[in-house]
Amino acid sequence: MTYKAEIPYGAYWSTPFARWQGAFANLHSIEFAAHVARKELASRGIAPASLDHGVLGLSVPQQHSFFGLPWLSGLTGAGQIGGPTLMQACATGVRVLLAAAQEIECGLAQVSLALTCDRTSNGPHLYYPNPRGPGGTGAHEDWVMDNFNCDPLGPHAMVRTAENVAARHKITTAEQHEVVLQREQQYRDALADDSAFHKRFMALPFEVPDPRYRKTVATLAGDEGINFSTAQGLAKLKPVLEGGTVTHGAQTHPADGNAAMVLASAGRVGELSRDSRIRIRLHGFGQARAALGYMPEAPIPAAQRALSQAGKNFADMAAIKTHNPFAVNDILFSRQTGVPLERFNRYGCSLVWGHPQAPMGTRAVIELVEELVLRGGGWGLFTGCAAGDTAMAVVLEVTGAGT
Repeated sequence: MTYKAEIPYGAYWSTPFARWQGAFANLHSIEFAAHVARKELASRGIAPASLDHGVLGLSVPQQHSFFGLPWLSGLTGAGQIGGPTLMQACATGVRVLLAAAQEIECGLAQVSLALTCDRTSNGPHLYYPNPRGPGGTGAHEDWVMDNFNCDPLGPHAMVRTAENVAARHKITTAEQHEVVLQREQQYRDALADDSAFHKRFMALPFEVPDPRYRKTVATLAGDEGINFSTAQGLAKLKPVLEGGTVTHGAQTHPADGNAAMVLASAGRVGELSRDSRIRIRLHGFGQARAALGYMPEAPIPAAQRALSQAGKNFADMAAIKTHNPFAVNDILFSRQTGVPLERFNRYGCSLVWGHPQAPMGTRAVIELVEELVLRGGGWGLFTGCAAGDTAMAVVLEVTGAGT
């Protein structure tokens, strides 16, 4: 099918991603996202007054995040709009994209801001009162660390899901490390010619504001905290879990950042696009859930459902991006779909540039669009897993590029 909502070419952006406890560690994720959005909308000549809907996606609460999208839009200068705040861990980016598209599909909006942000650094420590507890004491959790380390349905840590899949499908440590080196090399392509690929959607060098947004306290040339591996270095690493296969080198790292896309009806997309000849149409969404504790399996059925809705198959895709918190994800995806490892995640992926959760999928879709534009157009797929053994996927098409 073809959705009524389109993505105006160039009406999207991402900050660099900064490894946690890095340059963005002390920036409130919603206030920071609004600060960036104001600048990026202005640089594209998109007036905040042109928006009539918005969706905010985040997975780590921040102070006052109860007010969600209305607060963010007010800080951005688009105080006339409302909309929901959504959370689906690492699938939040596609979930937010779908929610914005649905609003336009139903005729309830013409131009929607789909914005995602997260700060895994300095995550909140929460206390839950329980007057009936021993001595009236309650329960507490560290939102980031405790939930990374325990899916309450299991209970098990996230890395256990990768080990479960590695065991079921006989994926070795050596295979995982080969994928890491391959993905890092693909990321280097995005850094070529003074980060020319990243500059297509990222303001570089990036000025990092202080928490009061009064001055610049640092400047980033690109993603912060990227580690480039060697085969020898990876070979020295031991699995995280006793008797397992997944090392720290074969999984991503937590990060901070934000990313956003503007969606518009066909009648409005031209006025918001950097090049009205280029059209970016949405054709399919898919969601899926794997068995408990097998999260890396979920992106495959999600992708199949998105492709089915679009009336396409894997062979029709000119570009594919995946969220790969573990190298295991991509190995399984390649085995079960027949897509060679070298044919997807060109220019980078979350395994390399990090895992700020909500904006991760948004950035991946942006990179997918720009890869297709560089190829002269074609069909593209993004799919990625999320906590709770779920996944979401989207299929889109770029036309008019290179004309």
